[in-house]
Amino acid sequence: MEGIIAIWQRDMIKFFRDRPRMIGSFSMPILFLIVFGVGMGGAMESLVASGTGTEDFNYVEFIFPGIISMTLLMTSIFSSLSVIQDRDFGYMREILVSPVSRVNIAIGKMLGSASVAFVQGVMMLVLMPFLGITIDFVSFLQLLPVMFMIACAFASLGLLVASLLNSMQGFQLVVNILVMPMIFMSGALFPLNNMPGWVDFLVTLNPVTYGVDLMKHIMIDVENLSSMVREEMGLNLTFFGQPVTTAGEVIFLLGFTALLILLATLTFRRKN
Repeated sequence: MEGIIAIWQRDMIKFFRDRPRMIGSFSMPILFLIVFGVGMGGAMESLVASGTGTEDFNYVEFIFPGIISMTLLMTSIFSSLSVIQDRDFGYMREILVSPVSRVNIAIGKMLGSASVAFVQGVMMLVLMPFLGITIDFVSFLQLLPVMFMIACAFASLGLLVASLLNSMQGFQLVVNILVMPMIFMSGALFPLNNMPGWVDFLVTLNPVTYGVDLMKHIMIDVENLSSMVREEMGLNLTFFGQPVTTAGEVIFLLGFTALLILLATLTFRRKN
């Protein structure tokens, strides 16, 4: 346990000391919020109104959980780049020859990346009053552990990728190829209705889909939306034809995290 805490603490200290990184990491989510929320919000709200007859639909409120999920995804995965940096500067070699087990090393690095992403996700919530988005206290308390769980799932993916690659350039290339399709095929920024069968298949396999859907069901009062609006905005998620439940999404994300940590641990053992 001490090894996990030490590795986690080191990553957190590095994050809080790097002010440009803290500020710069908000650029992409805020850009997407402006382009999709402000730029396309009126058009999307008009489409929903014409298709469902609902006039009070708020598109910014719909995509904001997706923007938070995108922040968690991008920050947690790119924070895993520290694995390669530590390997290049010799720190990883030192902890690999220490008594700390490979599992504890993987968990410590995952928790460090997830904690950094969680902090930035919480900081994004500061924008809610300025966007006219409200959330009750109970939903807020539910949101925080879900955000951390989602950050852990995405951090475990970044950890696995980093453990497989040997260079920072290769990591950035692979991550950029992975991240953007995962965001666009998750329903984070726009509904994924009436898509070709192969796109639906990829959406179903995409772990970001379930994190985004979980966030939306907490932050949006889905139950009070009409069935037509829920269908139009892709809020009736299914898994190969079966309705997806909140418990099912939590179990999926926890299992996904555990599996990728196991694979990353095996990769550490093989390469070192």
